Amino acid sequence: MAGHSKWANIKHRKARQDASRGKIWTKVIREITVAAKGGPDPNDNPRLRLALDKANAANMPKDTIKRAVQKGSGTGEMGAIEELTFEGYGPNGVAILVETMTDNRNRTVADVRHAFSKFGGNMGTDGSVAYLFNKLGVVHVDLSHDEDQIMEIALDAGADDFIVTEDYFEIISASTNLSAITEAFKKKNIETLLAENTMRAETLVSLDQEASEKVLKIMNFMDDLDDVQEVHTNAEFPEDFTEED
Repeated sequence: MAGHSKWANIKHRKARQDASRGKIWTKVIREITVAAKGGPDPNDNPRLRLALDKANAANMPKDTIKRAVQKGSGTGEMGAIEELTFEGYGPNGVAILVETMTDNRNRTVADVRHAFSKFGGNMGTDGSVAYLFNKLGVVHVDLSHDEDQIMEIALDAGADDFIVTEDYFEIISASTNLSAITEAFKKKNIETLLAENTMRAETLVSLDQEASEKVLKIMNFMDDLDDVQEVHTNAEFPEDFTEED
């Protein structure tokens, strides 16, 4: 779990920096638009509800949110945004899974292929690495709350695992149970630091400091591409790995 936690922490720090620059809005707007294709009512659309939670956490204006919902649900201007997933290998043979949302397939394919080749990796075919990953729901709650209470709420709501890290309580569940868990915390007026569906690999590739730096470069570069929503890897960074500025 160490490798997952290390990359997760780096991603979340980047997300906070992006939010401060307003950059995160672009990704969240795309997420809302695609999610709204399943219906404009968040009470009937758990994916949209999670996307709206992200928008509110990023302090996105209500009008912007409304337009994104209308665009995706067809009640406003229609947009041809599609979801594409790319698979490939990075330095040291680590698997990389890239989730994108785009209105220009050719641009996105070119950008992702360039990112792989630029850092010594290569883009694979569909199914080449996806089988290594499982889709899971992940929720983080601040350590200031009572551990027993958080664990009880999470398990009663359908969580599969409960982990105490140095920075937060981490709740792991099936992706289909994520919405129920976040709602259970809302009912108790407990704010979550993070609530998202993510992909995690069962088998990890252990890296040393040098290899970790190489892999992190391609992960960060990929994550910064305009059309990229999420980047996942089976790389396991060492516990004492420090990110270069």
